[in-house]
Amino acid sequence: MNEQKVIEKANRREALTVEEFKVYQKNAKPKKPVYGKYGTLAKQYLEEHNFGKLLQIENLPEYLHSIDKQAEEIYDTMYAKLSNDERYKRTNDFMENYRRQTEIQKLIEEEILNELVYVA
Repeated sequence: MNEQKVIEKANRREALTVEEFKVYQKNAKPKKPVYGKYGTLAKQYLEEHNFGKLLQIENLPEYLHSIDKQAEEIYDTMYAKLSNDERYKRTNDFMENYRRQTEIQKLIEEEILNELVYVA
């Protein structure tokens, strides 16, 4: 069984036999997990400041993806809440709207970092 042919077959998404699948698993390069902004920041924080907790996490990719998902939920919830606040309502002035949007984003970013990323 040619390893290259099995990998090409798998890349074409054709069905593999059990033997072909075992060959594919041995020879295919594992994909490095890609995290979002907050998952990456959390990993970096754990590596630099809390390595003990990093070693205790059983499934690191799942943990970091859950941080990204939670951050997205917090962002959506807070954005909806803050955009209805009188202080952040839109005006006819572009620069004022930009300032308000930037302020909302900074507040949400700070909340996400404090609640999800920089936890001990």
